[in-house]
Amino acid sequence: MTEKVLGVILGGGQGSRLSPLTLTRSKPAVPIGGKYRLVDIPISNCLNSGIHRMFVLTQFNSASLNKHIKNTYHFSHFSDAFVDILAAEQTPENPTWFQGTADAVRQTMHHLLNHEFEYVLILSGDQLYQMDFNEMVNAHIEAGAEVTLATIPVTAKDGTDFGILKANEDNIITSFIEKPNSELILDWSSDTGPDMQAEGRNYLASMGIYIFNKDLLVKIFAENPDEKDFGKEIIPRVLQEYKVLSFQYEGYWTDIGNISSFFEANLGLTDDIPKFNLFDSHQSIFTRARMLPPSKILGSTLDKAVIAEGCILQADYIKHAVIGIRARIGRGTKIENAYVMGSDRYQTLEEIRDETSAGHPLIGIGDHCTIINAILDKNCKIGNDVQINGGTHLENGDFGNYVVKDGIVVVKKGAIIPDGTII
Repeated sequence: MTEKVLGVILGGGQGSRLSPLTLTRSKPAVPIGGKYRLVDIPISNCLNSGIHRMFVLTQFNSASLNKHIKNTYHFSHFSDAFVDILAAEQTPENPTWFQGTADAVRQTMHHLLNHEFEYVLILSGDQLYQMDFNEMVNAHIEAGAEVTLATIPVTAKDGTDFGILKANEDNIITSFIEKPNSELILDWSSDTGPDMQAEGRNYLASMGIYIFNKDLLVKIFAENPDEKDFGKEIIPRVLQEYKVLSFQYEGYWTDIGNISSFFEANLGLTDDIPKFNLFDSHQSIFTRARMLPPSKILGSTLDKAVIAEGCILQADYIKHAVIGIRARIGRGTKIENAYVMGSDRYQTLEEIRDETSAGHPLIGIGDHCTIINAILDKNCKIGNDVQINGGTHLENGDFGNYVVKDGIVVVKKGAIIPDGTII
């Protein structure tokens, strides 16, 4: 049935909670796992599920995302598969930019309708999970649903951050509330099954993943042109009028909404058995194929580390860390609890000689540094003897070349940190 499904991936707004990682790129373009981009996750889930036609809707800082999509997702000329970008555009009918999730789909609907499909699968571009959408599509069709929401059991504490719903014995949603407070949520428990209840996950939360019948979505947009958001406006209304199914998912899923969740998700990849499995041949994560050499490691001790290709590592040790493509780490340096995104290019020998003679740091991390509880964005130049010790003792704030959020030091893309700097 997936040949009747069209995928729509929402690029999100400005992504201010992920700043400074989103200062020059959109949320879906943020690097994750050392070599991927966030947008690779929903696209890969679609491809693994046999959904080969996708649009990515963007509006803010979309240049790097456009480049990534163009360089990554190529399909046979004999296939109808595609991953296309639809950027916000002003038209006589829609003179404004996207005003919300539903408004983004509404404004691009005329492009979607140029294709043949029966169901629209709407996804977020900033979530980390591995899901077979075939099961969700089949459940939608078998139930005769007009709308299906992917839902995940959560605890009362986590539930205050989500849209919470109740469903009957046939998994048809009967009521929905957006982000209830800690007292109100107690009245919204559901039968999530013995395994989930044993973990205290008694509340069904919307994952922001929807299936709509095409005709219904066209009708909804035509009848209610002022509704801007799926979670806050459209979903609560349609479940009063139409058959809306809850599809319960119990695997790993996290919303990459802020720096803390982003940091935790990346470091989680270093676990012995990570909740998000990159080493699954049946649920591969696809990304741009780079012609990079293997990583070279000289005298370093590695423990719970994920190392991307093309790196040159001379560190003393790297522990509980993700090291991105083309990373260069100097002698005697210690890396712990860190995500080093790497760089977009190698400096030439001539550039290295000139920068060194001028006393300028090179792209990468210099000698005898200590990097703890930190995220280093792409193309940073960290000098020698630099000490970055993140933790709760640091105040949140923007300090020019770096930002501190929840004790995590985030060095901005392309920042230069001189020799001997202590953070």
